[in-house]
Amino acid sequence: MSGTSDPPTRFRLTDSTLRDGSHAVAHQFTVDQARAVVTSLDAAGVPVIEVSHGDGLGGSSFNYGFSHTPELDLLEVAIDARTTSRIAILMLPGIGIREDLLRAADLGIDVARIATHCTEADISQQHIALAKELGLEVVGFLMMSHMIGPDHLLEQARKMASYGADCVYVVDSAGAMTIDDARRRVAALKAGLDCQVGLHAHNNLSLAVANSMAALEEGADQLDGCTTGLGAGAGNCPTEILVAALERSGVATGVDPLAVMDTAETVVRPIRPKQGVIDRDGLLLGYAGVYGSFLLHAKRAAERYGVDVADILLELGRRKVVGGQEDMIIDVAVELERTAATAQAAT
Repeated sequence: MSGTSDPPTRFRLTDSTLRDGSHAVAHQFTVDQARAVVTSLDAAGVPVIEVSHGDGLGGSSFNYGFSHTPELDLLEVAIDARTTSRIAILMLPGIGIREDLLRAADLGIDVARIATHCTEADISQQHIALAKELGLEVVGFLMMSHMIGPDHLLEQARKMASYGADCVYVVDSAGAMTIDDARRRVAALKAGLDCQVGLHAHNNLSLAVANSMAALEEGADQLDGCTTGLGAGAGNCPTEILVAALERSGVATGVDPLAVMDTAETVVRPIRPKQGVIDRDGLLLGYAGVYGSFLLHAKRAAERYGVDVADILLELGRRKVVGGQEDMIIDVAVELERTAATAQAAT
């Protein structure tokens, strides 16, 4: 920390390296890696650390990718390793089930983040209610928030708030939001909700830090990051860069900037040294507005069927696919292959 006279923080930071970052390593985190990340982030003063399969509790499956280590084992290690940080999980109704949340609560988690597509908040009611019954802090997560306007997003956010959510997040799952997009959505939720509001940013358009800072200017209460930006596609808002940028702007974060830089460089970066580069594929995700976790599946399909991954991603964007529709990737690849073969035969 920078000193005993530090001003109070204006927001709370959640680091999602061990959840959203799981996508970048094909969900292969080990117990030792989880312990090292939690220990280091906790020592740096990060208030909340999220731990789950990339697609939330129960995500380890054929559809979403099998985990190297059962997520309950990772959670147990995280809870044991932390001293002051709160441990959060993500849960997507329809992927995670009641028993998953009960087991996680028994281990001693503090925060349940319940995620739905931005137009399907109503399916979160039972899960939010259960989390509240278990005495957990509950965050509502409106994924792919770029797909609908601020007023529509507020309608959905009000549902989560009415179910008992303590905070509702604008979630830029595809990294498709401009600064104005983020501002208007956060501002709408802040004006229309009595609960807290958060922003979860991805970096496909290289705007994750800027969008997070803009959200804070609009009154956001919570922000997310992943150390080194570890995440699907072009990655998430890099925790260490966000902390440094905010501290340079005179905004107290409650996190030690040098310590979290060390976490990024010595603990997380060795897990995936190449993470952090916004390459063509990652940029395409943001441009097309496609869910970040689709990238690895799309690249595999492109190689299998001999088509361009850009064509797959752009078509998925045109069809407005959402999380849970990963099977569409193969459908699109097959259609593109057939179209190419027909065109070739005609010539």
